[in-house]
Amino acid sequence: MTTEPRLPVAVDAMGGDHAPGEIVAGAIRARDELGVPVVLVGRPDELGDTGGLDVIAASEVIAMDADPAKSVRTMKDSSLVRAAEAVRDGKASAMVSAGNTGATMASALLRIKRLPGVGRPAIATPIPCPGADVPTVLLDAGANAECTPEWLVQFAQMGSVYARQRYGIETPRVGLLSIGEEPTKGTPLVKETHALLAAGEWAAAVGGTFVGNVEGRDVMSPDVDVVVTDGFTGNVVLKTLEGGMKALVKAILATFDTDDSTRAAGDALIPALLPLYAQLDPDNTGGALLLGLNGPCIISHGSSSATAVVNAVKVAVEMVDGDLCGAIGAAIRPA
Repeated sequence: MTTEPRLPVAVDAMGGDHAPGEIVAGAIRARDELGVPVVLVGRPDELGDTGGLDVIAASEVIAMDADPAKSVRTMKDSSLVRAAEAVRDGKASAMVSAGNTGATMASALLRIKRLPGVGRPAIATPIPCPGADVPTVLLDAGANAECTPEWLVQFAQMGSVYARQRYGIETPRVGLLSIGEEPTKGTPLVKETHALLAAGEWAAAVGGTFVGNVEGRDVMSPDVDVVVTDGFTGNVVLKTLEGGMKALVKAILATFDTDDSTRAAGDALIPALLPLYAQLDPDNTGGALLLGLNGPCIISHGSSSATAVVNAVKVAVEMVDGDLCGAIGAAIRPA
């Protein structure tokens, strides 16, 4: 009996604040530590030592601050576009990029395409919950600034499938982000979405359950598994949490260095705090997934280190092996 060789994960070597050095280093580590094939996409003469990894040549690079839609339309030989095409053409099983988020989404949407029946893809971001074994899945974290109630219901379905596939949550609890727990609270979009989610028809195919409205303070709690919102609100929540955690860590470290007594306290406490720091470190989450496409697309944060790339490739492989896209496609069928 023969088995088909595993397709490589396509890594955009040119995307990110520390590209290509950290990205290439992470790709090499992913191959060596995870035992999976990886292909780099970018300018061969700028990648340095690739450790023997295959390279898909791409002559153009979409800058972090470039206009996403225009860049993808005009820069057809960019590393992002070529990575997405590798997935489309069956040369790669998934794509990973720490580059321009909007351009990553546009490349994946235009080349990999949506699954049948999916209204809009959504960015699903794992939000760590201190003390809990699994994070909260927040979506949409920035793909769709304006949404319809029907799209948010699909986000609930896709988020439920993702929570079950990646984190083993048999019956994901879905909450709708609002400004109060009461069904009467929130914008017209939130109220209309609440009515659809409460009706429960969406849950039959995914096994999720609607727990009602949740507030911003609930996002990092173990009381909800999937938090659904529009991309504008979700991105504000994500960036606020990131900024708040960075400020808190900085303040704690500064306090531990004010005098001899606090330095002594720091020497005793910091080792105990390291597991918490590791849980909150975005490098360890593996990045966000763009759900609703025909192939996995992992969006890593712009300042990704080599460790972040390793974890992003790990997530990509897990989602390919678990057939996440197939599971979402089965749950969301065309009307």
